[in-house]
Amino acid sequence: MNMTAVNTILSETEVTSKGLMTGLDCTAKLVPSDVKGIRFHLGDKVVEASVDNVVSTEHCTVIGNQDIKVMLIEHFMAACAICHIDAIDVYLSHFEMPILGGGSAEWVEIFEKAGNKSSESYVLTEPVTYVNGKTHLVVLPSDEFKVTYSVNFNHPELNHRWVSLEKDKISEIVEARTFGYLKELEMLQAAGYARGVSIENTVGMTDTGYTTELKSDFEPVKHKILDLIGDFYLTGFNPMDLKAEVIVKEAGHAVHVKVAKILKDKIKREN
Repeated sequence: MNMTAVNTILSETEVTSKGLMTGLDCTAKLVPSDVKGIRFHLGDKVVEASVDNVVSTEHCTVIGNQDIKVMLIEHFMAACAICHIDAIDVYLSHFEMPILGGGSAEWVEIFEKAGNKSSESYVLTEPVTYVNGKTHLVVLPSDEFKVTYSVNFNHPELNHRWVSLEKDKISEIVEARTFGYLKELEMLQAAGYARGVSIENTVGMTDTGYTTELKSDFEPVKHKILDLIGDFYLTGFNPMDLKAEVIVKEAGHAVHVKVAKILKDKIKREN
């Protein structure tokens, strides 16, 4: 019997919505577990949420092995981190997680009904720095988890825009929807991506504004912070419990994952 204390959900829950990439109906059955780890099942195949199992970061984060792949896990992983869920089994009808509302709000609503939400505290053994051209990602020791994210999109509101995670406004991060340039949508769909995009789950960026009213100021940048939290949880350490400041400039899933692979060996439990 596994005696390690874990944070899981109280009962089985099933959710269904379109997959953002495939446009197919996707069902995820969430099952409580007393074994630490976040695992995705497809039929009798299983893959654990780990940075070592990332097989693609094109358009979204995909984990897999020789038997299975699961795409678009980052919003679910972010919700797990924010709600301190560290033990759960996810049984899928398809190889993509449901997009739901385009962020993490629905997952968080499910997880907030969970009982035990104990957490640990982690520190960095040394700073981590990644620089590649215009892209920077730096993780520094701090007294609490902080994120400042910079984007430079061809958009009047999102040109050289910096946004910081504010703990008292975490709901704005949670509800921030995925986004993209409206003018690129047709090309992406022709290539087999973004076939589940809707005005409800995605913020379309036009030359002068957006296709939908934003849930909060600079929502697309807040979604980047959400993605970062989800990708960093693949280290096996909850970033929300990490005493570190993260400063990011013009990055994405590929860079998040590269840094997470370095970061996982630079984190230890606080004494």
